[in-house]
Amino acid sequence: MQQKQYSVFSLPVIVGALGFFVDIYDLLLFNIVRIKSLHELHVPDNVAKEFGENVISWQMLGLVIGGIAWGIMGDKKGRKSVLFGSILLYSLATIGNGLVHDIQTYTWLRFIAGLGLAGELGASITLTSEMLSKEKRGIGSAIIATSGVFGTIAAYFIYDWSGENWRLCYFIGGGMGLALLLLRIGVLDSSMYDNAKKKEIAMGNFLMFLNNKERFFRYLRGILIGLPVWYVIGIMIGFSNEFARCFNIENFNQPKSLMLQYVALAFGDMFAGIFSNYIKSRKKALIIYYCIITVFIILFYAAKGGGSATAMYAICMGLGFGSGISVLYITMSAEQFGTNLRATAAISIPNLVRGFLPLLLLLFKFLRSNLHGDANTNYVNAAWIVGAVVLAVGFIAVLYTKETFGKELNFIEA
Repeated sequence: MQQKQYSVFSLPVIVGALGFFVDIYDLLLFNIVRIKSLHELHVPDNVAKEFGENVISWQMLGLVIGGIAWGIMGDKKGRKSVLFGSILLYSLATIGNGLVHDIQTYTWLRFIAGLGLAGELGASITLTSEMLSKEKRGIGSAIIATSGVFGTIAAYFIYDWSGENWRLCYFIGGGMGLALLLLRIGVLDSSMYDNAKKKEIAMGNFLMFLNNKERFFRYLRGILIGLPVWYVIGIMIGFSNEFARCFNIENFNQPKSLMLQYVALAFGDMFAGIFSNYIKSRKKALIIYYCIITVFIILFYAAKGGGSATAMYAICMGLGFGSGISVLYITMSAEQFGTNLRATAAISIPNLVRGFLPLLLLLFKFLRSNLHGDANTNYVNAAWIVGAVVLAVGFIAVLYTKETFGKELNFIEA
């Protein structure tokens, strides 16, 4: 059966774009409200950093578990089922975040919100990749990425306009998710998926990633490619206030740095989709973006944040733009695998990437506790060592990954 040709402005792309809006809003929001919310929940200032890392780790664990579960469901039950179930779970948990009065409940609800949010972007990219022609997939991804700009701006300014009312910010995030449910009623699964579902083949069998050496390394490389993104977001930008203190930079506003970084990241995501389509190569675009990240990481540590708050904001934006490869590598993940494993791969890979953040934080903690020097020096040295390892692993993974631009997706994994 011939695949129906969809426009890059069709409902699946619009729904995917709004889903990414909610995704970015949530990911930025916790980092923005972290200090204020933990303070109001009576977490002592001297342990607030450790509690914040703990909440982030539990949220990322939720993303890992949810990524695998929603990925399997996306291949077994359909991409549309994930788009409905994931946003509903996220919305209810996020509204619950606005009602908490103790750190334990807060942590558990961030974990559940992570479970829900895990299915969003991967399911949307899978669906649009199957519905759009191979010439339009990059443009569709760029349109989805563009919405991240508005999610970023919304999170920062809603928090600012609300008078730093972090509870209201969570209520708004959950409300947007519930509103998105209504729009998804008209979304259908792709005919490519429907045709594959009719055949007697294994759909969404996660063990297939483990029982074949070539497929396992294809899957592993997809995960490793995304690690530099979450090193930048989770360590360098997530704790930029700590680095500013180590660099003796005064009047540095962490929420502002997060907003600027995410704005630049969203523009980076948008440009990556367009650029990869223009040069007809996902792989070359990834390598170029890796080089951009490397330059700004070196500048961040070597120049000690640039010596002023303004210079450090500019470096954070450079880091954000270079990290704008999320939509690109998720699209690449979807293109790497057959229809019977495509959702499992595209949904689980970005969430396993996010799930590596707690491991990176553990390595970061271990190094800064065992290096010989004062606390500030150890903090900075530990961070750049972790970054060097992550970048080296990412570069190797990209170099050994096959090009997927223009690849025909109507195939299955044996």
